[in-house]
Amino acid sequence: MITPLLTSPSAGASAAAPPPPVHAGFDYQIGGAYPPPAGVGVVSRDREDSPAGGLYNICYVNAFQVQPDELDEWEPDLLLRDANGDVIIDEEWDEAILDVSTSGKRDRIAAKVNGWIDGCANSGFQAVEPDNYDSYERSRGQFGSSAAMAFITLLSQHAHDRGLAIGQKNTADLAEFRDDTGLDFAIVEECGEYEECDSFTEYFGDNVIVIEYTSKGLATACAGWRDTLSIVRRDMDVVPAGSSGYLRQTC
Repeated sequence: MITPLLTSPSAGASAAAPPPPVHAGFDYQIGGAYPPPAGVGVVSRDREDSPAGGLYNICYVNAFQVQPDELDEWEPDLLLRDANGDVIIDEEWDEAILDVSTSGKRDRIAAKVNGWIDGCANSGFQAVEPDNYDSYERSRGQFGSSAAMAFITLLSQHAHDRGLAIGQKNTADLAEFRDDTGLDFAIVEECGEYEECDSFTEYFGDNVIVIEYTSKGLATACAGWRDTLSIVRRDMDVVPAGSSGYLRQTC
């Protein structure tokens, strides 16, 4: 039984902004902005890019981990460390994991991430996508899911205060706690590939956006949810249109 370490009885009682429209054309542009293809109504872009005019825009922030070139921007004690004092790295993406194990550290990390959320709101985004909610799975036991939920709750509260909806990124095991943590929709990578899309629709209904990276994943997602969910296949590096390796497919 997972017990959330929440700071309020119900952080998700009311969102300040609606979630993205369901079953809308979607494009995942976190690797670089470009003109959205025809039929797209919802776009996710990195916080350093501008939103796309006339569309519903989701702002990507790396909330639980640190981009390789941004290590110097964080206080050393906010980087998660092992028993030897070495920074724990998500080796797949070469990203240091942030230490959300205590209330004090969560508050300090949230202060910085919430500043990014402020930037999203000021730029005109409608929602925010905090990545790496599942970093507790890579923390080598230094913190667990309850700490991750307590931290995402801080971000949800701030996003709502700024008039933004907030999405749960991946992390099927915590979808059932969406009301406690204040999350308004889900944005999910490879739920078709790993046959877990229903783990998100059970709790988020049709407010689920699906990104696949393989033909098999796209086929599975489309077979089950083409008429209800926003589904797109992108290249793994999500490079801009016109770049080598660019790929975008839909149902």
